[in-house]
Amino acid sequence: MTQMLPSAPPPAPPAPVGVSRLRRVLRAVAVVSCVPYVSLKAAWLAGSHLGVPEGSPLLDHRAATAVANGVSVLLDSVVVVLALLLTRPWGLRVPAWLLAVPLWVATGLLAPIMTGYPLQLIVRMFDGGADRAAGTDGEPFLDEWVFGVVYTGFIVQGLALGTLFVLYARDRWGHLWREWPAGHGRGTQRAAAVTAGVLALFPATLHLLWACGATTGLDDGRAEDRTSDFRVLEGMYVVFLAAAVVGAYLLAFRRPDRALSVSVPSVLAWAGSAAVACWGGWLTLASLGGADGIAEQPTTEMRLAYAGQMIVGVLVAGVGASVLAERSKRPA
Repeated sequence: MTQMLPSAPPPAPPAPVGVSRLRRVLRAVAVVSCVPYVSLKAAWLAGSHLGVPEGSPLLDHRAATAVANGVSVLLDSVVVVLALLLTRPWGLRVPAWLLAVPLWVATGLLAPIMTGYPLQLIVRMFDGGADRAAGTDGEPFLDEWVFGVVYTGFIVQGLALGTLFVLYARDRWGHLWREWPAGHGRGTQRAAAVTAGVLALFPATLHLLWACGATTGLDDGRAEDRTSDFRVLEGMYVVFLAAAVVGAYLLAFRRPDRALSVSVPSVLAWAGSAAVACWGGWLTLASLGGADGIAEQPTTEMRLAYAGQMIVGVLVAGVGASVLAERSKRPA
């Protein structure tokens, strides 16, 4: 009589993300840090002039300002959703793309602020004074304290949300953060990386010139109102463009004799592509409003730089997504 062998038990599902005390604290910090910004925007939408000085260009373009405030409130509210998603067991069942897209956008909008604002404060100390954001007529469009409150909240949001995402990614995709397999990337990945590098030359050159004090390609209002804050931000764009291109190159042209952790090029490509694409898109959208002092009507060179940033960011993000998708199909 043939002996019946017991069937192998089904594989155990992945363990859910444990809501540890650290994650609970980070989640609370991320949510609370949204309150000052959302409250300020809500007050402006309700008609308050809190933090808006007399003569501000914001008061001359109420419709455009209201639309911008409404959009920014929605964007910041997404932080609350992401904080819950990254700390609850059901978050592991969310499709990867549905999580990656808003986190990529959040990274892109927050990363330049998290790095640029502290640098701006340091440069101001050495300059011996603080610059004020101003319109073409020299009138500041916000009180100085607003920037401190808002940008500090953004930095806290970025740190809390970023830490939560690292913990989440370790639990869900930890097997992907290992050494790359031998061999070069696909032809499409290499072509995209090279194209991104070539296209990045134009916006990187312009941003570098503007960071060094040149006015080439700037509109008259922007050229007149340049401050140390402006130069620091332009320098940060160059850094993020370089990070995006280097990250894409490392992902697409990995060498078989090099043991390279995927985390290094992935972080460069993720943060770099997000920053240049999202801020290029934001500046393009802001310029369509035509609000003086908020977004001067850009020159052709400025528009091309913004468009170049967006294209570079999308190409590099595509390289990263393709490589990680390919890596996820290999045995852990």
